[in-house]
Amino acid sequence: MVFKFRCNVSHLYYFQPKCKISASRKLSLKILLLARATEELEAEKAAIEDDKVRYLGEKLPPLQLGGLNIDDLQALCKEMHDKINSVDEERYDCEHKVFKNYRDINELKLKVQDLGGKFKKPALRKVRVSADEMMEALFGSKSKASSMDLRANLKSVKKEDIKQEKELNMEVGDWRKNVEAMSGMEGRKKMFDALKGGG
Repeated sequence: MVFKFRCNVSHLYYFQPKCKISASRKLSLKILLLARATEELEAEKAAIEDDKVRYLGEKLPPLQLGGLNIDDLQALCKEMHDKINSVDEERYDCEHKVFKNYRDINELKLKVQDLGGKFKKPALRKVRVSADEMMEALFGSKSKASSMDLRANLKSVKKEDIKQEKELNMEVGDWRKNVEAMSGMEGRKKMFDALKGGG
């Protein structure tokens, strides 16, 4: 018997009568289910073993070696090698198919993961905005572009620093003149004499 009141659907669960199964009955049902599952697993294993035996019986008939001469044995060996090669080719093909399927499954999983996190970006329109409108949008209507001093945050550079940099550049000068003066034996001799005289 279910009592229905005008309320949220999730609250209807509380008004339904609960089934009355004792704990011992629940335990016995669980034991029966586990026993049935183990029986089915054993039957499945036996069926798999039977399939293996049947398959090997089809693919590998019993050998009859009695009364065969050397030529017949060699022919039988060649035949067996050919069968081994064909079975090995089939095994390789099956492994390749399985590997390809696994790779395809992984690629599809990655695609699903990528699509799950993506969304379509909306097309943006180009809008011309003046500096005043941009400042108003960024900082609100409190400040105006005309009242803000944009140069306040810039680093100040002294004129003396600029002059010192120019003087350093002038001292280094043209490096090619130094190379031409020091090239040849005369330049090396001058360097050696200067070092000898200074030392």
